Amino acid sequence: MVTSVMRKELRVMVVACVSMIFSGCIATQPNDIDNICSMFGEKRNWYNSAQSAEKRWGIPIAVNMAVIYQESSFKARAKPERSKILWVLPGRRPSSAYGYAQALDSTWDDYKKISGNKRASRSNFNDAIDFVSWYNSNSRRINKIASFDAKNFYLAYHEGNTGFARQSYRDKGWLINAADRVQLNAERFNSQLKSCENKLNKGWFRRLLSHK
Repeated sequence: MVTSVMRKELRVMVVACVSMIFSGCIATQPNDIDNICSMFGEKRNWYNSAQSAEKRWGIPIAVNMAVIYQESSFKARAKPERSKILWVLPGRRPSSAYGYAQALDSTWDDYKKISGNKRASRSNFNDAIDFVSWYNSNSRRINKIASFDAKNFYLAYHEGNTGFARQSYRDKGWLINAADRVQLNAERFNSQLKSCENKLNKGWFRRLLSHK
C-alpha cells in the first residue's frame, strides 16, 4: 500500500533526478567557475564527461578543466572578439575559434575524424573536454609533455605542436603569463577535486539519502 508520505518522497526523488539530468544540459556558465567542486556539483554530467575524457586519453581532469577555463571561462558559445574598423565598427574575428575549447574549424574537423566523434559540437561540454584531452594527449606523445605539466600543454595547445617544438612562444610574454595561470588553475582545481571526489563518485540515490 502506497501512503501519502511515500508518494511525497517518490515525487521528491523524481524531481531531484530530473533536475540533476537537465541542470547540466542547459548551456549556461557555472555560477562559480573558480571552484571545480561547485561546478561539478551544479552540472553533474560535467563530472562524468571529465572522467570519461581522462580515462580515454589519460590527461588529468584538472589540466583539461584549466585549459577550458583559460580559453572560454566555461562559456558554451565563446568567440574571439571582433577587430575594430576605425575604432568603432565591428570587423572580422581573428580566427574561427569557437565554443568551450575555442577550437579552430580545421582542428575540430581533425578531432571528429580521428576520434570517431563525428557529430561533436564545440558548444557541447562533453565533446569539448574530450577534444581538449585528445589534443593534450597528442602533445604528450609528440612533445613528451608530462601528464600534469599544464603550462606546456597550454603552450602546445595555443601554438600547435609544431610551433611548440620550435618554441614559437618564447617572445610572447602574454602567452607565457597565460600558460602560468593555466598551471596555477590546474593545481588549484586538482586540490579542490581531491576534497569532493568521493562525494561526486556517489550515485544519485546515495546522494539523495545523504541529504535526509
